[in-house]
Amino acid sequence: MTVGWQKAPRKVIADKEGNWLVRVPTVKAGGPYTIQVQGKNQLTINNVLLGEVWLCSGQSNMNFPVTKRPNSGSYTGIINAEEVIPKANYPNIRMFTVVQKVADTPQRDVQGSWVRCSPETVGNFSAVAYFFGQEIHEKTKVPIGLIHSSWGGTPAESWTRKDVLEKDPELRPILTRYEQGLTERPAYETALAAWKQEREANPQSTRPKPAEPLSATSNKSPYKLYNGMIKGLIPYTLRGVIWYQGESNAERAYQYRKLFPALIANWRQDWQQPNLPFYFVQIAPNRSQNPEIRESQLVTMQTVPHTGMAVITDAGDSLDIHPRNKQVVGHRLALWALSHEYGQTKLPYSGPIYEAMKVENGKARLQFKYADGLQAKGGPLRKFSVAGPDSVFVPAQAQIQGNTVVVWSEKVKHPVAVRFGWSISPEPNFYNAAGLPASPFRTDTWRTQTQGKN
Repeated sequence: MTVGWQKAPRKVIADKEGNWLVRVPTVKAGGPYTIQVQGKNQLTINNVLLGEVWLCSGQSNMNFPVTKRPNSGSYTGIINAEEVIPKANYPNIRMFTVVQKVADTPQRDVQGSWVRCSPETVGNFSAVAYFFGQEIHEKTKVPIGLIHSSWGGTPAESWTRKDVLEKDPELRPILTRYEQGLTERPAYETALAAWKQEREANPQSTRPKPAEPLSATSNKSPYKLYNGMIKGLIPYTLRGVIWYQGESNAERAYQYRKLFPALIANWRQDWQQPNLPFYFVQIAPNRSQNPEIRESQLVTMQTVPHTGMAVITDAGDSLDIHPRNKQVVGHRLALWALSHEYGQTKLPYSGPIYEAMKVENGKARLQFKYADGLQAKGGPLRKFSVAGPDSVFVPAQAQIQGNTVVVWSEKVKHPVAVRFGWSISPEPNFYNAAGLPASPFRTDTWRTQTQGKN
């Protein structure tokens, strides 16, 4: 086989089954270029761009489209769709949406096709991926490819290789629970039929519906979306990954601080890119989410190199798990990429991140990274609490002093711990000069509600 970009052909020999792989040196970013594949026959692929490709994955908030889809439930489209769609004339931004697939074994390929961004096509694009790609493209003038592979309601283990879960004692219970559920499936089907029969005979029956174990075809099954929707993309060259997921792991939030880094390491290993950039969204405030899932994401950013986190505590919806302001999400992810991958090192990319605490005269003084121009928007700082040796937290007053925050309460004479934004749906007002919000945090390491759940 001879494969090449116009005048840069490479030769490769296929194996007995006709499989082949060749790495071709790329030429100048831009295009369109033509790829020619010459064997016993000739294949010409036209209108190919060279640029930066990002993998965009996660669950429903990454799947959330620019415009409302028919029968899409709470997928109501972005808040400013009428303004955005007519302006989306970006032929050098293209999106490949992976067809959703559950697979028992790793697949060699995925289904999907590249679509040029235009007012006619952008409505079906992942909104977060689109806004991220749009900003990168506008700031760099380089073509941007977005591989969108997501599925609503899916936990991180669905996107993780099976042997990664098997080899880690803290993650193996995920597989054990799934396998046990498969054995319980027949009993569940019997119980469900009896429940339905009882409800038909007695509509006022209060007997709860039987809990359904995962089936072998469920998109929530461990490792099967990795098999069906990620494995087939390897070794496509990536510039990095953006990720919006975590809602479906909130009930096991403490475990997520181990599971999420394992997923990142898994993908980096498979792509043979140990420093593959991985930028993700901290889960927005919502009545179905707990503060521990946001903490696990914060811990991941602080402990896993070449990661970054977009904080969106000011862009959530307490009643809707799918907040519609996706532009701010894409923008804050793009800030990380532009600063770290595209040389715009003076660009602010993170809000305040808690760093250290010391106690002075009955008050706690907190230090932060990214603390340039700390400010409170719309009144005094709120959503701080403080506890003494009894571990009982009470609402606290907080005041910015330079690049620190002093926290106190008349009810706590000897503070030992401070928490900020530590609730299911906080509405804090703590920012830096760049207008980026602070991540929720706690200074203590006391046992949490999800610790031990696996």
